[in-house]
Parts: sequence; C-alpha cells; structure tokens
Amino acid sequence: MYAAMYRLGYTPWERYGKAASASIAQRLDREEAERSRPPGRMLDLGCGRGQYTAELARRGWEVVGVDNVPKAIEAARRKEIPGATFVVGDVTDLDVDELGTFDFFLDIGCFQHLDAGQRRAAGRGITALAKPAATLLMMEFSRPTPIRSFAGGVVPEEVEEALPGWDVLSVEDAETAGLDWPMSRMAPRWFRLRLREG
Repeated sequence: MYAAMYRLGYTPWERYGKAASASIAQRLDREEAERSRPPGRMLDLGCGRGQYTAELARRGWEVVGVDNVPKAIEAARRKEIPGATFVVGDVTDLDVDELGTFDFFLDIGCFQHLDAGQRRAAGRGITALAKPAATLLMMEFSRPTPIRSFAGGVVPEEVEEALPGWDVLSVEDAETAGLDWPMSRMAPRWFRLRLREG
C-alpha cells in the first residue's frame, strides 16, 4: 500500500512531520538530555524518505533509516544526509549482522500497520538490536483507521506484548495539527520505552 501511495504522491504523514515539528523536537530533546555527546546510534523504523532521519543526523546521531519501499529509500539516499545511512528492509525481519546495535529507536506510525504476529517479530528484532538501556519512542494511533487493514489502533497492552523486555515509561497524547481527516480522529499517542536491565 505504501509503495502505491508514494507513486501517487499522497504522503500525508510527511505533512504531519512539518506541522508537529515543535512537539517532535521536544521529545528528541528529552532523549538527548539523558545522554552524553555524541548521543550514539539510532534506528529510524519505517523512515520513508528520511524526513526525521535528517533531523536526527543534524542533532549528532549516527542514524540508520530502514523502510521496505525501495522508492522511498532511493529518495532518502538522494538527499545525501551526512551521518545517515538508508537500508531497504523489513521491520519484522531486522538483521543485527547487517544493521548493528542501537541506543535509540524511533517509530512514527510504523508499528500500527503491523498485525499481532508482525508486531511481535518487530519487537524481537528491536530487542536484538538494542544496546543496554536503549530507548524506543513510538507515535501510533490509539484508534483504528476506518480501513482497519491500513492502520489498526495501538493500546499499551499491545506494545507490552510485542516488547516484553521493555518498560513503558510514558504514554502521552500526540499533536494532531497537520493530520488530515480521518487520521486526525485516530487519537495518536507517543509511547516511550526503555530496555529493561538484566
């Protein structure tokens, strides 16, 4: 579905990134406040054309963006963002030998498109790639879209089930400015998690 949307030039999630840039920046500031400089390695899950990847690289992260739409990855690579690498890949089949390990993971709207089995597979991959005390920041709809197969709602219990080795630190309402209907009615939330020690 995403490949078709890129072909049609309909990418409403990119408009959201611009409209909500201030609130996203605040959350990235919080992640960096807990770390020394440079902040470390981070994985941008479902990175698309690198909208957030560019901002994270500018902030000093060594960023890897992964997405399963080759057209989006090609567009991201053409930006030639210093400090960023882009990989065509499936978030349900993350390979530690190919990608390495990470201090921070960002997922803006990727997890919500996966079914229960795919969410568990993504969770296993993220956990395998996580360094000790790694954090994960996710923005997902808490209500399903009218076409549930496009994006199902995500509740804390589903996040905990997919990521059993992680502690949910916070669940906060996300900014809805810039989201078109019906997405503006899907109650997006930010989930922040940390890999449990031991």
